[in-house]
Amino acid sequence: SESERINYIQYIHRCQMILDQKILDSNKISKGEKRNQTAGHTASEFLRSVSISESAPFPLSHGTTTLGFVFQGGVIAAADTRASITPIHSHLVVTSSGSGADCMLWERILAREIRLYQLRHRRRLSICGTAKLLSFMLHPFKGTEVCVALTLCGWDKGVTASTNSGPKLIYVCSDGARLQGDVFSVGSGSPYAYGVLDRELRWCLSKEEAISLAREAVFRATHRDAYSGNNVDLFHITAQGWISFYKKKLIIYNIE
Repeated sequence: SESERINYIQYIHRCQMILDQKILDSNKISKGEKRNQTAGHTASEFLRSVSISESAPFPLSHGTTTLGFVFQGGVIAAADTRASITPIHSHLVVTSSGSGADCMLWERILAREIRLYQLRHRRRLSICGTAKLLSFMLHPFKGTEVCVALTLCGWDKGVTASTNSGPKLIYVCSDGARLQGDVFSVGSGSPYAYGVLDRELRWCLSKEEAISLAREAVFRATHRDAYSGNNVDLFHITAQGWISFYKKKLIIYNIE
C-alpha cells in the first residue's frame, strides 16, 4: 500500500543517516586508534560492528524455488523466475536463493575468480575446486546477515589426473557449508519440489523426461508455495556445454 511504501522509504533514509553518522565518527578517530580498533577483526566482526539495529517497518516477504539433479544425460538446473540461474562459464551454471543483492554480488565475485584462475593457469578450475573456493570466501561471513545459497551445476572435463570428469552438483551456503550430491532443492518451495523429485527421479531418465520432471517439480512448488511463482527457467548441462530452456524457447550456448 501507499502508506507501507512511504514507511519503507523513511526507513531507508534513517538507515542511510545512521551509516553516514558511523562514517563521520570513524573519521574522527586518529590513525593510531583506528589501527588498534580494527587490528585482528574478522569480516564477521566488522559487519557486526557497523550493523544497523533499526528494524524494517513491516515484514519483507521473500521466497523462491530452485533445484538441480544429476541423471544419465547430464545435469538439470531449474528455478522459478523469482530466483535466478546464472551461467558462470560454458560448463557451469549457478542457481541462487537468499538475498538477491548478496547472491548477485557473490556470483560476480565467483565468475571473476574463475576467469582469473583460467588466465593464470591456462585451464578452467574444476567444479569441485570452484565450490571449495566459494566456501572459503563465504566462511568469514558466517553469523552475519549475508544470506547466500548457491547450487553449482556443471560438468568437469577431467583435464587433470586428480579431477574426475562428468556431472557435478554441489551446494554452498553463506556459512561456508559445502555438500555434494545427486539432487538438491533450495528455497521456500523446496519441500514441495522434493515431493515430486523423490517420487519420479531416476538415473535412467531421458533428456525429455528429465526436463519434464524439473518443470513439474517447480510448477508444483509454485502452486503450493505463496512466495514462488512466475515462469520456469531451466538449464541442461552436458559435456558439450549448457542449453537453456526459457519460456519454451530453446537457446543453445556456443562453446569454443
